[in-house]
Amino acid sequence: MADFFEGFTAQLVKTSHGEIRVRCGGSGFPILLLHGHPRTHTTWFKVAPQLARDFSVVCADMPGFGRSYQPDTLAHSSARAKAAALRDCMAMLGHGRFGVAGHDRGSYRAFRLAMDFPEEVAGLVVMDGVPIYEALSRADWRFAKNWFHWFFFAQSEKAEAAITACPDLWYPAEAAVGLENNQDYMAATRSPDVVRGMLADYRAGLEFDFEDDRQDREAGRRLQCPLGVLWSLHDDMEQLYGDPSGPWAEWSDRIVMRRGIASGHHMAEEAPHEVAQQLRLFFAGIE
Repeated sequence: MADFFEGFTAQLVKTSHGEIRVRCGGSGFPILLLHGHPRTHTTWFKVAPQLARDFSVVCADMPGFGRSYQPDTLAHSSARAKAAALRDCMAMLGHGRFGVAGHDRGSYRAFRLAMDFPEEVAGLVVMDGVPIYEALSRADWRFAKNWFHWFFFAQSEKAEAAITACPDLWYPAEAAVGLENNQDYMAATRSPDVVRGMLADYRAGLEFDFEDDRQDREAGRRLQCPLGVLWSLHDDMEQLYGDPSGPWAEWSDRIVMRRGIASGHHMAEEAPHEVAQQLRLFFAGIE
């Protein structure tokens, strides 16, 4: 399609951690958009051009996903390591202070960016996510039933064998999400290296991220920037947490946006206009 990321340019940004694939467009206050599992940066193809009317928008393949570098150790798959790489990526692009929005797995890395680099991150929006510490500390039978994949994916070798043996079962084609977006998602999820990297993201969540969150919680560290919380009304966030912004109150005194989006889990694809509107309102208020 001619309008797929119209006005954006794609590039590989070299950092000391590895190359990160990004697509950049627009001008103004910079915003970093981070996708979830099992997507790539192209999940934002309907949202990013709307935001680019008012902001400099950077859509990145997270490390371990898409065409960005594959971390060489499990520790380098942690939220802390990936946050450092994404911070360096933004610096290489000339953005010393920026906002970040993350969906699903991207919300955990966005959260860690804001925690570890408070001087750089001016505002944070999390979409369908709570801190991993909160998710695991509050886990009950409903979480185990609906989010069993967290624990299966963490058994990386077994999960990798199952997924690569039948990728159509785990990651079916989704033509409704747009041709180019579907093609990018399909290419990533059919790559054994990317599958391995995505699974390492889950394993690192259990083996590193929980402990990093726990240490911050016990030390009383909190987010320093304004926080916005968005969640999908047609997914299970409200079933698990009631008000999904509730767990975030343990981490922030500045929750300035709380809103459910009338969509399924992949809200940037299913409700792009409302997502773009909420992100625009949030980041316009913190420039």
